[in-house]
Amino acid sequence: MHPLFHPLYVDFCTYFNGNQDYFECHEALEEFWKMYAPGDKNHPLVGYVQLATGMYHWRRNNTIGAMKILKKAMKNFTENQTSPFFEYIDYDKLCKNCEISLKAIENSEHFKAFQLVLTNETLDSLVKKKIKELPPLPKDFLLHKHMLRDRTDILETRNNRKLALAQKRNNKKP
Repeated sequence: MHPLFHPLYVDFCTYFNGNQDYFECHEALEEFWKMYAPGDKNHPLVGYVQLATGMYHWRRNNTIGAMKILKKAMKNFTENQTSPFFEYIDYDKLCKNCEISLKAIENSEHFKAFQLVLTNETLDSLVKKKIKELPPLPKDFLLHKHMLRDRTDILETRNNRKLALAQKRNNKKP
């Protein structure tokens, strides 16, 4: 199976092109990246995650964060141009839309979503079918979604790392 037909990538495209739920785009592709290329921070999937994150920040008017992460996405896309992860995407249009978004952010323009142009009919049909199944989401929900999730597992992991680091430091002391 081509990696762009993986259900998590299809979900990414569905959220991106459908209801612009960039938070879910990030979640889906981060999970795919951890399975497909764990630890490879230069992988094209990371670029797509950065794209979704940048769009999320822009919509929330975090223009500094949006600029920073969208520039990283563009760098990733440029460095991975020949990757199969761009095979069924109009790569030139993707980069052009990123450039337009960056320019709009620089000019303090309001958020404007764009579509990923899918060049494979089967993938495009699959995504369009899934888009029809998406529930409508209120703008405020999409805008503040990161504040609505349960972060217990994230906070526990962070705390465990801090404890392990502190214990490691204490063990080094004579």
